[in-house]
Amino acid sequence: MTSTSPWWHDAVVYEIYVRSFADASGDGVGDLAGIRARLDYLTGLGIDAIWLTPFYPSPMADGGYDVADHRDVDPLFGDLADFDALLAEAHARGLRLIIDIVPNHSSSAHPWFREAVAAAPGSTERDRYIFVTSGDEPPNNWQSTFGGPAWTRLPDGQWYLHLFAPEQPDFNWRRPEVPAEFLDVLRFWLDRGVDGFRIDVATGLFKEEGLPDAPPADQAFKAESPIWGRPEVHEVYREWRVLLDSYPGERMAVGEVWTDSVEDLARYLRPDELHQSFNFAWLEAPWSPASFRKVIDDTLGTVPAPTWVLSNHDVVRHRTRYAESQPGAGLARAKAAMLTTLALPGSAYLYQGDELGLPEVKDIPQELRQDPIFIRTKGELAGRDGCRVPLPWSGTAEPYGFAGEGVLPWLPQPAEWATLTVERQTGDPGSTLEFHRTALALRRRLRDSLPAGIDWLDSPDDVLTFARGSLICVLNCGTEPTPLPPHQNVLITSAPLTSALLPPDTAAWLTH
Repeated sequence: MTSTSPWWHDAVVYEIYVRSFADASGDGVGDLAGIRARLDYLTGLGIDAIWLTPFYPSPMADGGYDVADHRDVDPLFGDLADFDALLAEAHARGLRLIIDIVPNHSSSAHPWFREAVAAAPGSTERDRYIFVTSGDEPPNNWQSTFGGPAWTRLPDGQWYLHLFAPEQPDFNWRRPEVPAEFLDVLRFWLDRGVDGFRIDVATGLFKEEGLPDAPPADQAFKAESPIWGRPEVHEVYREWRVLLDSYPGERMAVGEVWTDSVEDLARYLRPDELHQSFNFAWLEAPWSPASFRKVIDDTLGTVPAPTWVLSNHDVVRHRTRYAESQPGAGLARAKAAMLTTLALPGSAYLYQGDELGLPEVKDIPQELRQDPIFIRTKGELAGRDGCRVPLPWSGTAEPYGFAGEGVLPWLPQPAEWATLTVERQTGDPGSTLEFHRTALALRRRLRDSLPAGIDWLDSPDDVLTFARGSLICVLNCGTEPTPLPPHQNVLITSAPLTSALLPPDTAAWLTH
């Protein structure tokens, strides 16, 4: 049977953190040409689409999420010709391309913000951002997610809002010029042929009028916040949906929507709004069948186009997270969780290095760390550098093929990664990379024949077992081996079977 669903409905999307994927220019920073040179690796992995983190002109105060020009490529990463070549070659290989769009804020180097700083309080230039006259104290108690107040004062006495770094001033989405600008930015990239957008800080954009104080406990991405998830944001995405639907080829948008309820998440996914949103509840679930089952039930019962994600460029890698409660079990659990993820209906988003079993790098020297979270909290919070260390491709020493020999990558790579390179793992049937290649190939072979729902099967308390049509997925979260349910064939396991028993921290796909 052939699927009639849009491509994104059940795709495997691979996130590329551009600075850390592959360096073709020899400056120690990943770039578009480096990605283009590795497209055969990505097609061989078995993915359907690539998501690129920002590659736009930027001072890099926040790794490119401080955008100075939304319609160009930073020379660090190449130019528009490099982007067009990458897109064309990806399409030629059957890969879709999603790019990041950053609508909540710009760089302080953006022409609009420079004009605002040069203009007088109350000017139309300042009205593109959120400026407030408030005396010697910030206008309210809002805190930056990177640490410290969310307000910075200019010499003329006005304060401007930045929910992230001071170099990332928030736009004023209540001014019509701002939504009009972003519709034009979307058109620019859609006309070049991109297949979709990942929307950064999708619950931001609008702030409650009057800018009231936030309750002390309300500094998270919550529906009732004066900062996040204001109802006006939904009209923006309705306009974006109309634009996306006006282009051929099933263009799409996936939102970075952090909420405290699946019901609020579903509001962003109404038929006339976003196509998808990241399911961060899956990422946050502890290693427990009850927790996993609750997220699966909540998601499949509420969200029309589910997604599943275990890691990304903003969180500790899941191999390391899963080892926190059981040291030494991280890799086994990471592989088992990935196999379970790939069995679920919907789209799966992989982060670069997931397929290699990379751990979080925790021992980056302080003087080499670059995340503004680390810098603004004076090291109190480690920040996100540990999940952004450049990939190891080949060889036995830094830079492991990420860049030319003798070139130091922008973040140091651990010596232990010599055993985790693509070169070392390729062809080794017991490697994490070959496991991912096999699992992704099986998923692609089966997905058009599998239903959009699952049925729970009886299993012990520490085991998760569900059927999706003819496919049975079993995940043993316990400490003892468990019998497999009745089946005809074993398709794949995340660790070798010792008998008819499934080892702890292991998943299996079976047919019946």
